[in-house]
Formats: sequence, C-alpha cells, structure tokens
Amino acid sequence: MSYNTKNYREQGGEKTVIGGEVILAANAKVTIDPAAIIDGLPGGNFTPAASQVDSTATTIEELVMDFNALLAKLRSAGLMAS
Repeated sequence: MSYNTKNYREQGGEKTVIGGEVILAANAKVTIDPAAIIDGLPGGNFTPAASQVDSTATTIEELVMDFNALLAKLRSAGLMAS
C-alpha cells in the first residue's frame, strides 16, 4: 500500500505544492512581495489607478465630473470594464 501526499515540497525546497486545502486561522497573515508573479489568478496583475484628488465639489454637476474622472482612471488602469 502506498500513499501520495497532496501537499509536498520539491527537492531543494524551491517549490511547495499544495494539492489540498489551505486554511488560514484567525489573525493569520499572508505577505506577497510586490514584485511577485502570481500565475493562474484572474486579474492577478494589477496596474495602480492614477490618483484622484479629493472632491471639493459644491454642486451636483461638479460632483458628477469628479466621479466620472475617477471612473475613467479605473478603466484606464484596467480595474473596470470599459
């Protein structure tokens, strides 16, 4: 009788394979280096949206303009469908 584990570390420790479930307990923390490449994650490569200044609108029309500027920046960054 043999047993094949779903979770294992390849020789040398360069790669850990998780074939089962990963449960993070309360207060657990996952830190991902900003330069890390995450394959297989939908939308895993994010481009930061351009900064949007705080609105100082005093009319509905000005607020709509500020909001539309924010939406345009989100679309340009690929964080929102066009």
